[in-house]
Amino acid sequence: MAAQHIISMAAMASLLVVLSAIPRGVESIGVCNGMDGDNLPQPADVVNLYKSNNIAGMRLYRPDQATLQALQGSNIYLILDVPNSDLQNIASDQSAATNWVQTNVQAYPNVAFRYIAVGNEVIPGGQAQYVLPAMNNIQSALSSAGLQNIKVSTSVSFGVVGTSYPPSAGSFSSDASSTLGPIIQFLASNGSPLLANIYPYLSYAGNSGSIDLSYALFTASGTVVQDGSYAYNNLFDAMVDALYSALESAGGPNVPVVVSESGWPSAGGTAATVSNAQTYNSNLINHVGQGTPKRPGAIETYIFAMFNEDQKQPQGIENNFGLFYPNEQPVYSISFT
Repeated sequence: MAAQHIISMAAMASLLVVLSAIPRGVESIGVCNGMDGDNLPQPADVVNLYKSNNIAGMRLYRPDQATLQALQGSNIYLILDVPNSDLQNIASDQSAATNWVQTNVQAYPNVAFRYIAVGNEVIPGGQAQYVLPAMNNIQSALSSAGLQNIKVSTSVSFGVVGTSYPPSAGSFSSDASSTLGPIIQFLASNGSPLLANIYPYLSYAGNSGSIDLSYALFTASGTVVQDGSYAYNNLFDAMVDALYSALESAGGPNVPVVVSESGWPSAGGTAATVSNAQTYNSNLINHVGQGTPKRPGAIETYIFAMFNEDQKQPQGIENNFGLFYPNEQPVYSISFT
């Protein structure tokens, strides 16, 4: 997730996190597996925790051989990131992309790879120029290996949207649009989604004077924003639909959005409490099956994150997005139904 967040920590341990398997193609809920901690469970134990709680999908921010091995035969579908640190090399060298795919994908034939995320939140920025060439090289490597069913994309922050209000006016920022234009054409040509990290928490924390907390937590009692024929009672839908409007304006009206991160911190910043985190994530799970006003239908979504990570930077809210503590006890009760 973006390094703009801010938190501390609170304590609550109780109850059981019950995560019920969700039928594929109807509603997909995964959980991001960050590894920025020195006290996290062993990869085999992490995968067992996913399995025992029937968590359907995982996002892994960098290849980790022990985790990939543990995922074999689990039927947990996976977003695997090409780390930002590898982008330049893979963009400039097809053989590097081929080796990456051989080492991290082909070597694990019983892992349910769904997407390769080529870079996380690098657009706009100094590495943005490497994203599309790296995507092309990874795509070529997958195709050569007969693995073209694994879709290639990149994960962007909501910061790529320059205009987001009202949602129908959504457009990409001038800084992002020049890079995203050709990427959107790549996604459209290959039937791939755009992966996007959507955090109503950040929008609320940065604008708490003008955004009502209930709008961010899915608890508003009625319409908060009326945008033509579309009525919005939660900020998540408004953000996703602003992104869809931006895609339409950029020539990608049929490119779907997969929410590759969303969550709420349980401590350390504005409105960062166990109660609010529980409310947001529970309501998110209950909501994504119905889609948005602009795009009805299930939204594939990954909650950030599986664990509180003590080494994630900057220290603060970044360390408190977990559903579980490193000792595998739940931070709060939540039901994936």
